[in-house]
Amino acid sequence: MSELAPDQLRTLLAVVEHGTFDAAAHALHVTPSAVSQRLKALEHGTGRVLVRRSKPVRLTESGQILVRYARQLAQLEHDARAELGLTRQHGPARLPIAVNADSLATWFLPAITNMPAESGFCVELHREDQSTTTELLRAGLVLAAVTSAVEPVTGCTVRRLGRMRYLPTASPGLIARWLPDWPAVPLTTTLPATPLVAFDRNDDLQDQFLRELGHTGTTMRHLVPSSEGFVEAIASGMGWGMVPEPQALPHLATGALINLDTERAIDVPLFWQQWKLDSPPLTATARAVANAASRALRD
Repeated sequence: MSELAPDQLRTLLAVVEHGTFDAAAHALHVTPSAVSQRLKALEHGTGRVLVRRSKPVRLTESGQILVRYARQLAQLEHDARAELGLTRQHGPARLPIAVNADSLATWFLPAITNMPAESGFCVELHREDQSTTTELLRAGLVLAAVTSAVEPVTGCTVRRLGRMRYLPTASPGLIARWLPDWPAVPLTTTLPATPLVAFDRNDDLQDQFLRELGHTGTTMRHLVPSSEGFVEAIASGMGWGMVPEPQALPHLATGALINLDTERAIDVPLFWQQWKLDSPPLTATARAVANAASRALRD
């Protein structure tokens, strides 16, 4: 394998970040032809196909390895410039992090917001389900992730953050319509036929709760891919759903939501995975996230 040229690595990273050769060319202030030539040269030098020429482009396994390397080089370069006081000339570093929607809506943003302004970097958040955030780590698209995966991605460290508790809730209106005999009649016989609300197709929490009741699936399932919208949909009576405890408690207090089963809840362990990279911004962010999680999540 020939030497990995920095401009070729930067080009590969730009192509992946922006999705197309044209967008990468615009970001790098070069022509699309130059982007294509650099990428071809990198593939020729490594003897590997690095990206699938789709829209957006998709990394191959070899491409993921080089993107992780390119991202690490970019972060180290930014850190060195910051220590030399050159951030004004080259702009602040970007710190890409993958976070699940429920953490974003509850405890994560205060951790980032309360970091000192002089920290000298910009946070770039990627919203993804907690079960799939590690895919962005593996692809080199982020430097860290809040995830439910305890098994570390290659080249990453893992720190336990705590447990996010989810409560089975429904509105009084939905209960009156679909579960009129609750709680006299147990949920095991009525809930499977009741409409539910899920965040998206990856959201398995409602199904997990049904499995605990001894059932699988439901015939009526609404998808609401917004954490705040998800809670509002349940409060409006669209269906029942597993609501994060921090979001559920205010609605439970006012009676807008009712806990369908005080004996059962689902706890999702959350972890912080980050690359093994000696980077002051990454270290500071990890510390802030761990402190915020210790206050907001269950042990």
